[in-house]
Amino acid sequence: MKKKKSQYEIFREKVKIVLYGTNTMLGRMFDLVLLGLILLSVLLIMLDTVQGISSKYHYQLWICEWVITIFFTIEYVLRIISIQKPVRYIFSFYGIIDLLAVLPMYLSIFFPGASILSIVRALRFLRLFKILQLPQISHQSFQLKEAIDASKEKILVFIYFVLISTVIIGSVMYLVEGKESGFTSIPMGIYWTIVTLTTVGYGDISPQTPLGQFIAALVMILGYGIIAVPTGIVTAEFAKKSLRGNTVSTKNSCQICGSQLHFDNAKFCHECGSELHH
Repeated sequence: MKKKKSQYEIFREKVKIVLYGTNTMLGRMFDLVLLGLILLSVLLIMLDTVQGISSKYHYQLWICEWVITIFFTIEYVLRIISIQKPVRYIFSFYGIIDLLAVLPMYLSIFFPGASILSIVRALRFLRLFKILQLPQISHQSFQLKEAIDASKEKILVFIYFVLISTVIIGSVMYLVEGKESGFTSIPMGIYWTIVTLTTVGYGDISPQTPLGQFIAALVMILGYGIIAVPTGIVTAEFAKKSLRGNTVSTKNSCQICGSQLHFDNAKFCHECGSELHH
């Protein structure tokens, strides 16, 4: 005899349909309302930093922000209790973003000004691809994520090399130019090297001696190469992913974290690692 579901279990199922069911009418309506509140929240935070608006409407903006924060808090709690393995969601990519979306306002109780960090709620717009169900865009974003994951070791080695180079070049510039040219310390020389390598060139510090200018010219040329290398690494990995025979679709939906974009032959969720049920 089939066991009768409790009221709590029925409630969990209904909540799960609304929160994770992007194919249902209620689910899509909720997601659209959620996106609207995220957009409103980001606008409120930005407006509160405008002196003329903040001086007149700071209290009203503060109230609205707390109302939205409470809504997001309830949503976060409901997402946890409505799935079978809440820990997987809590430590998933979207779970961490959802938590970061509510923490700043509560932190502002103890640390005034922390509410500005609520601007990270803009990251929740990443759910837009899932809500609108755009396979082509979602496919490309998935491939880009895979390419970055595959090339992260090469990029880390490259960054390690760049860091060592900046320390050496910064130290050399400190010796060549000295305090008279603004290179008052090795850290200041490293700062100048980073600014020059990235081709930003603030101009607050510049070499005055011929040798220093020659080194600066070499660093500028090196900067263009440094920008190209990580781009080439990721592009190569992206091309490899594009040539794979696997196709990505939204058919294999994860029952734990709600992620819908997986390879057709995928056995586990790429977000939380849970087993997929085909």
